[in-house]
Amino acid sequence: MSVSDRLPSNLHDIGGELPRSKIASLLLVVIVAGMSQGLLLPLLSILTEHAGISSDLNGMNSAALYIGVFCTMFFIEKPVAKFGYKRVILTGIGLVACSTMLFPASDSLVVWFVLRLLVGVGDSSLHYATQLWIVSSSPANRRGRNLSLYGMAYGTGFSVGPLGMNLLPFGDWVPFTATSLFYAAVFLLVMGMKNDYPERAEKKKTGDNRFARTYRTAWFVLIPSLLYGLMESSMNSSFPLYGVKIGLGTEWISLLLLAFGAGSLVLQLPLGIWSDKIGRKPVLMGAGFAGALIFAAIPFAGETPAILILLFALAGGLVGSFYSLGLAYAADILPKAILPAASVIASIHFSIGSVMGPTLGGYGLRYVSNHSLFLFLSAAFFLFSIVGFLFRPRPAMER
Repeated sequence: MSVSDRLPSNLHDIGGELPRSKIASLLLVVIVAGMSQGLLLPLLSILTEHAGISSDLNGMNSAALYIGVFCTMFFIEKPVAKFGYKRVILTGIGLVACSTMLFPASDSLVVWFVLRLLVGVGDSSLHYATQLWIVSSSPANRRGRNLSLYGMAYGTGFSVGPLGMNLLPFGDWVPFTATSLFYAAVFLLVMGMKNDYPERAEKKKTGDNRFARTYRTAWFVLIPSLLYGLMESSMNSSFPLYGVKIGLGTEWISLLLLAFGAGSLVLQLPLGIWSDKIGRKPVLMGAGFAGALIFAAIPFAGETPAILILLFALAGGLVGSFYSLGLAYAADILPKAILPAASVIASIHFSIGSVMGPTLGGYGLRYVSNHSLFLFLSAAFFLFSIVGFLFRPRPAMER
């Protein structure tokens, strides 16, 4: 390790835009991470459903991944500041890959809970470091575009991931091994990158109140990460159970999840560029309101796959960029030095929503209605679009 590799980023390249080759490498990491999560959630849900595990217990076990994400956010900021983005990404990749390989070795729910927890820790670590590296190095006039590319990369992997369920006929271990091999490839790619560090907040300006300051200034822009986590985990953990209950086969379930992710890919970049031009708030509120209408319409589609594919693609396109747009909005109105705090809060919100998603989804499917999942998501996004009228962002702070 060279001396320059250990220097904090404010001594080299601070405020500079990442080279395209480095952004491309980070986006490949995000693609693989999205693919892994897009596969593991529905795959494990279906395997436990076939094993006779109840929907509510299944949902509680699925929440373990997001409990890992949640716990990670309480300590990840310091390792990134001390060791840099690169080493945290490599550690996250290694942890997820090794844990994924161990799932076929046991059918114990306790073991799977622990493995999901570890996957959550690793996944959260690499996502936190990757997204902070991109957002802190993006100029304001390209921030929405770059974070949309981040969202598109995740959406690409997330969309392709469920197709890995079709590898099950070759053996239960095959989908897990395939995922780990992809992680091994991006591990080698990141190994060749130069390390960098986040800008440190000046204590005299932000002190120990940077989290409170972030909430006071940007409370509304931190809600999208909560909604995104709620939506993503619900769709990947609870929707496969919903699909089984209404008679959809594994192939249709994977295709519908693919359509949901594909919709996000189609609109992710246009929404990001649009938000650069007309503002994040109107784009977020408009997409949230339209998404609420689409989710409310899904139960009326019944078991008609063609209509479901259309509705899923529209819903994914409208709300699939919520996390990246929310983070871009936070970067617009917060000083760069406290962006790490905003990223931590966004990740915590994401994990809280992600824990709520499969838990509420599982209980809703068992005790309320098969359609409760979509009605709940509709109400959540509708409420967000209404609350937006109450938010009055302060003038941009000095960076």
